[in-house]
Amino acid sequence: MIAAKSLHIQCDWLPSRQFLLSSDLAADIYKLKNYLFAWHTPSFYGSILDVTEYGRKEGIVLPPEMAVDYFAELPALKHGSFHWSEEIEVLSCAARYFQEFMEKGWYLPDFHRWSQGSFGWRWNVPLERAESFEAIVKQARKIELDCLEEWFHLVVVDRSEQDAALQRIQAEAASMAARYRRNTKPLWLDEEEWLVRIGWNTSKVPFRVALQLTEPMEESAVWQLEMVLQDKQNPSQVYTASVQEEFAAEELPQDWLPEAEQKVISERQKWLQIIPELQHPERASRMIDRLNEEQAWLFLTEWSIRLAEYGCTVYLPKWWEQVRRTKPRIKTKVQSAVPVESNSLFGLEQVMQYDWKIAIGDVDLTEEEFRALLDREARLIQIRGQWVVLSPAMLQSIQHKLKSISKKNGLTFQDILRLELLGGELPEEDDDEGVEVPLEIDLSPGLQAMIGRLQDLEHIPLLPAPESFRGKLRPYQQEGMAWLLFLRQFGFGGCLADDMGLGKTIQWISYLLHIQEQKEDASPSLLIAPTSVLGNWQKELERFAPGLKVHLHYGTHRHRGEAFEMEAQQADVVLTSYNLAHLDQPELSSVEWDCICLDEAQNIKNVYTKQSVAIRKLKGRHRIALTGTPIENRLTELWSIFDFINPGYLGSLREFSRKYVQPIERKQDSQRIHQVQKLVQPFLLRREKKNPAIHLNLPEKEELKCYVSLTAQQGALYEQALQNVFERMDGLSTMERKGAVLALLTRLKQICNHPLLLTREIWPAPEEMIQGSQKLVRMLEMIEVLRAEGERCLIFTQYIDMGRMIQTALQFKLGETARFMHGGVPKQERDEMVAEFQDPESSLGILILSLRTGGTGLNLTAANHVFHFDRWWNPAVENQATDRVYRIGQTRGVQVHKFITLGTLEEKIDEMLESKQGLSDQIIGTGEGWITELSTDELREVLQIRKQWMNEEDDIAEMEKD
Repeated sequence: MIAAKSLHIQCDWLPSRQFLLSSDLAADIYKLKNYLFAWHTPSFYGSILDVTEYGRKEGIVLPPEMAVDYFAELPALKHGSFHWSEEIEVLSCAARYFQEFMEKGWYLPDFHRWSQGSFGWRWNVPLERAESFEAIVKQARKIELDCLEEWFHLVVVDRSEQDAALQRIQAEAASMAARYRRNTKPLWLDEEEWLVRIGWNTSKVPFRVALQLTEPMEESAVWQLEMVLQDKQNPSQVYTASVQEEFAAEELPQDWLPEAEQKVISERQKWLQIIPELQHPERASRMIDRLNEEQAWLFLTEWSIRLAEYGCTVYLPKWWEQVRRTKPRIKTKVQSAVPVESNSLFGLEQVMQYDWKIAIGDVDLTEEEFRALLDREARLIQIRGQWVVLSPAMLQSIQHKLKSISKKNGLTFQDILRLELLGGELPEEDDDEGVEVPLEIDLSPGLQAMIGRLQDLEHIPLLPAPESFRGKLRPYQQEGMAWLLFLRQFGFGGCLADDMGLGKTIQWISYLLHIQEQKEDASPSLLIAPTSVLGNWQKELERFAPGLKVHLHYGTHRHRGEAFEMEAQQADVVLTSYNLAHLDQPELSSVEWDCICLDEAQNIKNVYTKQSVAIRKLKGRHRIALTGTPIENRLTELWSIFDFINPGYLGSLREFSRKYVQPIERKQDSQRIHQVQKLVQPFLLRREKKNPAIHLNLPEKEELKCYVSLTAQQGALYEQALQNVFERMDGLSTMERKGAVLALLTRLKQICNHPLLLTREIWPAPEEMIQGSQKLVRMLEMIEVLRAEGERCLIFTQYIDMGRMIQTALQFKLGETARFMHGGVPKQERDEMVAEFQDPESSLGILILSLRTGGTGLNLTAANHVFHFDRWWNPAVENQATDRVYRIGQTRGVQVHKFITLGTLEEKIDEMLESKQGLSDQIIGTGEGWITELSTDELREVLQIRKQWMNEEDDIAEMEKD
């Protein structure tokens, strides 16, 4: 309760720049608040006011703007007796004055505060009211109440938040302060001039004083400094004189004379303060009026900017702004012809014949003229009636660029193409010390036509399917074949990166048949593919190109040494696997192949693996990469593929990483993304199923997320795994920490699948094993329904033991015998599995596949359901696996089921995949490496289990129902 005896209400000014009302006799601060503000409407009767403690006082916080209203009319409390402290009495008087000041606009920006480094407002009281108000200020100082100035400032700030004009004043003052901070010269402004500069007051002077630089006349090298007086109302009315002279009275309008002399003198003093270099060597109060070329250059590039930052008006030659922005270009006229015969060797490394000139604006300099300018070491030069600017950095960059071209013995077609694609920038150049000088190329008609075709597929004429092709090519597949043949004609490699299921296989087969029909004297072609799809390639070649002689180099009885070479020379196509590309490198290197084609080319994404190195060393006339995912995880994977198809085109890996990978993957630099897109587009052809122009008429694909909870055992194992790692996290080195985090991720994903993957215990009875994982229980229920309807499914998992558990569970629960394709299954058996599953008469309705082994290259359209039992880190890998089903030949709607364990890492993976798919579409992806870079607290936040999802089966059922 509030004490019955008299209340003594006190007030303190808080460090937070607010008032605190309190009373020593108040037992309940909330009742005191109600007592004091029961009739105060602006604070909603005190309800919006906070209560806090300061200096052992508990009180009510009153914001400064609200305090004006409250103190100006202190409430007469109707219950109980009280009295206000002396401080409150003074504040009450001041508040009434503040209300009058705000109403009549008696305030202005505080010049003193601004000159000390901050912006503020102060009162501006007319003389007739100043004396009485000053008495209040003196009384406040007497009782050590030092908050009046700051209080008033905050009140005006509050008003300025709703007043655009006041906001502009504050913004201009802040901008002006920022400009001054960049300079080291002392501040000389007085308050009157400052208020004019920020727009608070209007200058009464009818003219402005400016400093003007005039260019030399004819052959003179002397630049002239002049003083200009310009009429503010009529800018065309100007009066000019040397900076060393004074304006005669008869030269100026009469109404200017009272201000002119003093204004001219003060402006000249400011110019000299800002630019001491302009001071006359013999007369300290005077300026020099003639500048040499070096001084003129400094005035144009540095001094004029410094003067402008201090608010001085400066007039420069009219041509300066345009010339300053005009960058020199190296103009290159390329004279090399384009080969027209398909067997001519052109290629990206072809050296081009060219002539060059230096172009600056509309002026073209010959090599002799440019060398002469270098000898003169001049920055401002008039050539053929036009002024030209040549900074030292610019000259150095031009020389650097020309030297780099000279070192390479000229420009290659690779250079010309990159110049055309990137608008004059050579990607391998990195002239950090100078100014970037673009190269401008003038191409011959033949080269223009070639590059036009590289940039636009529509410019490449369609070719009919080869006569020996046993099938029908869709229009977009004809385009793909024609594109590959166009690249071959000029010796350029290509990456066919169509979506999975769009028929990359038959596009390359038709390419091979077209070469054969053209009766080219071709050596055999080499196809390198994952082991799991070699059988598929054999069948497809047999089906679509029965006339091609195919040799399979695989198995323990494969030919070696000279026997291989003889066998290969008798074949049209040799098929082998990525593993054998390294193991049998001597045999594969003994043949100069007509075409080397990599299927699922993402297998060479790791540049330094033995198989990647071995494949790059193979000799072939034409190189082709087939892949639905040119980028799986990192942008360097795209570089790896391009370094195979067109070696050196994207520069070295180190150079590419510095210039593109780091800016894109760390900062999502849109300019660098655009540059990479421009560079790869001529040699990468990608069409997507969703593109209406493809006219696939595929059925719908529906992606469904199936949420399940952890069992109690899974939850305990999950938390224990986290605890074990976090307890020793701080003592690990950087590399040890990364290894520990990656190992932890694997353990957590295994736990989410089934505890037996982690514990490695002997499997219990099938029924008990099934109950150990909600995922397994739910998937069996779903498969039981779809199998009853006669539909087939694929199940993908990363773990072999999990696949075997699924096999056992299906046999026990549904009586279904499922087959399991993984890395340990021989090729012949894999082929049998695919054939059996695709056979409509077969009873095999469920196929389990490891994601890496069965996720690429297979045609499994007999299924129309896909189960992702566990999630991969990359959406492209999951989509590849799904596309075993969702591809040409599929006639039924496809349902993709993705299992997610709630409250765990799998939810985080799912969130990452959703956001990451957009980056992948932009030519960029990231693997799980990002998670190893998190701090320990961030890592715990990402990985920790959310216990509300443990064993909440009813909630899960409701979620799935929704």
